[in-house]
Amino acid sequence: MKHLGLGPGPEFDRIRAIAKVLGDRVGELGDDCAVLERVEGSLVISTDLSIEGQHFRREWLTPEEIGWRAAAAGLSDLAAEGADPIGVLASVAVPRREANTAERIMAGVGSVAVEVGARVLGGDLSAGPFVIIDVTAVGQTVRAVTRSGAKPGDGLWVTGRLGGARAALDAWRQGREPDGTARDRFARPVPRIAAGQWLSARGASAMIDLSDGLAGDAAHLAAASQVGLQLELDHMPVDPAVVAVALDRGIPPQRYAAEGGEDYELLVALPAKFSASDARQCQTDVGTVLTKIGEVVRGHAVRCTLAGVPQDLAGFDHFA
Repeated sequence: MKHLGLGPGPEFDRIRAIAKVLGDRVGELGDDCAVLERVEGSLVISTDLSIEGQHFRREWLTPEEIGWRAAAAGLSDLAAEGADPIGVLASVAVPRREANTAERIMAGVGSVAVEVGARVLGGDLSAGPFVIIDVTAVGQTVRAVTRSGAKPGDGLWVTGRLGGARAALDAWRQGREPDGTARDRFARPVPRIAAGQWLSARGASAMIDLSDGLAGDAAHLAAASQVGLQLELDHMPVDPAVVAVALDRGIPPQRYAAEGGEDYELLVALPAKFSASDARQCQTDVGTVLTKIGEVVRGHAVRCTLAGVPQDLAGFDHFA
């Protein structure tokens, strides 16, 4: 069977099993996007499913926000390839007699598409027992940055600040309204399209968006590149909304942020020569904070430390 470059976990065991069943009928799997080579550059395609009760609850979000975050997930995959988005297709199922819900969801899909310079290309509508949105995002790039190019000696950097989406989710589950900043991080994540293109142009060797959390997605990048990763959580850029929530639960904020999901920031491997000065230039050019949190090393494991103490982290898994 082809090397899929997937980390451990029940969800990815199922993907491996599906690939085995498909055999020679399957193409290259293991990345968030399918990359189709063309005469000039590549066509980059991603698909993401968002299901009521699994990915969101309607009492938490407006229909527009549900559509925004569903489309943002697919567009974030394009960002991790360093791609320029072309557009999205969205298939939406809503309960009968809720046609207006579908319209409002699609308004959110259109809003995030415009935010990153794309448009809605089409889709499908159906009735269903609850809300389901399946988004296909299409982009193009001269050089696709996959998960599989990281090399020992590369630095590991992350965009933005982590943990805000988890803080919002925990608040809702506890019956509280989240901090406004944390709520926005969950409801209206902004795909890092400009940052992904900027990093690709600066020699990014591998990149992945943090949908399953730093802990889980770092393992996928390591598996795809067949390398080890050393993460120093002391340097984690933590969302301000995280600190009080994490300390209230007795969890160090850095660890809390590393185990959260759906931040849709980028984890990127960059050449050793990429410096703090270059990172400041990233913020100047595209408005995105870039923080070094570790290095690519020989081996296969992801090792994390906090204040010098090894940490055994868990990422999000749909089938856990």
